[in-house]
Amino acid sequence: MKRTKRALLAVTLGTALVFSSTTAIATPAQTSKGNSNQTQNQATIPYYVDESKLSFNALAGIETNRYWGVHKGAGYRIEVPENWNGELVLYAHGYRGTGLELTVSNPSLRQHLLQKGYAWAASSYSTNAYDVAQGVKDTHALGTLFNGIVQKPSKTYITGHSMGGHVTAVMAEQYRNAYDGALPMCGVTGDTALFDYFTDYNLVAQTLAGIEKDEQLFPANDEYVEEVVPIISKELGINTTLTEEGEILKAVTMNLSGGERPLYDFAFESYKNFLFGQLTIDPTFLVAAGNVIDTTDSVYQFDQDMNSLSPEEQALNDAVLRVSADPQSKQQGLTGIPKVKGTHTIPMVSIHNIGDLFVPFHMQQVHAQRANENGNADLLVTRVSRSVEHCGFTQNEEQEAFNDLVKWVEEGLKPEGDDILNPEAVADPLFGTQFTRGYRKYDPLWNATTQ
Repeated sequence: MKRTKRALLAVTLGTALVFSSTTAIATPAQTSKGNSNQTQNQATIPYYVDESKLSFNALAGIETNRYWGVHKGAGYRIEVPENWNGELVLYAHGYRGTGLELTVSNPSLRQHLLQKGYAWAASSYSTNAYDVAQGVKDTHALGTLFNGIVQKPSKTYITGHSMGGHVTAVMAEQYRNAYDGALPMCGVTGDTALFDYFTDYNLVAQTLAGIEKDEQLFPANDEYVEEVVPIISKELGINTTLTEEGEILKAVTMNLSGGERPLYDFAFESYKNFLFGQLTIDPTFLVAAGNVIDTTDSVYQFDQDMNSLSPEEQALNDAVLRVSADPQSKQQGLTGIPKVKGTHTIPMVSIHNIGDLFVPFHMQQVHAQRANENGNADLLVTRVSRSVEHCGFTQNEEQEAFNDLVKWVEEGLKPEGDDILNPEAVADPLFGTQFTRGYRKYDPLWNATTQ
């Protein structure tokens, strides 16, 4: 449905030290009581779009044509500035939970895009849950719809936050000739490795709390958070002073989430309780044929030697329950959580926060390693910001990344990035300063730059 500017004139988590106030949660937290949809197939869930919520107003001082409606079961919004430069940015939103209502988010870059002359379009997707495959299809379909409603753009960029970063990376690989540049932000670009990480954290914690392997709980049940987690917390000193075992959990988590790096102490304090809520009760996440989690190759290290396991580390590794993914969940076409292979053929700039322990910095490292293995490193630039919030970028950080991506696409000038696969570089106390635009108050460098 078209809406002209004249007709139109007349996320998500607010608190949170650990979450951005502008971006939806990335992944399912299904550990406490109740998920009425968990046994249903996505195709049978009665999702709906409240069309009365699709309309949106122009920004002050920016004349635009705006369009909204429902396409193939997904709500959408499109905005085209009067000074349109002929180019389009498709935005993919983050995880929306497992509720029935489908909603659309305006991109955080909206004002910047419009001021630069770009049109943008965003889809609700036609499903919720962690259905990346459907997000890919619906966002791509919206680009095709844009061609009919407006006209075919001269260039199309794709971007998204969190789960939307996963969508962005997969779109770049699956539709190689459709897009010109990609900007995944705080993306789950390690795909199911994120769910492995959540599981690792909880099973290691259970082990360190003295729970024997044959009694360790996976998946979670309704009693896990209310009855088991308090026992773990007491044994590890989670809410007081960390015990020796609690310090081991902290060290293991550091290595699982990206290695030694600045702000980690503050990040662990911010997320240590939250991560207990991420042991899923449904390892299919509603979209796979079976369990997608695989911790059989996880290595739990907590001393300074990253090249081998000490006897104490080996004992811990032997004591932790291992989880194997169901073979059918890994077969192509049988899961809504497609793998990010690092095989994109367009310029891609990926940005992440080094202290994010919800979708940890390690996701970006996994993606970079896969791109390297595929001889594709020249098409991926990675940058980090010194923040612990999930998707907690400043506007300047996002805008700079987008502008540099455009310059790369249009002028062939590859931008600089951070050396995220070099442990020595990552461990440097100044790591992340190159692309941080405004230090946060919890960063030691904030005091140094404000005095």
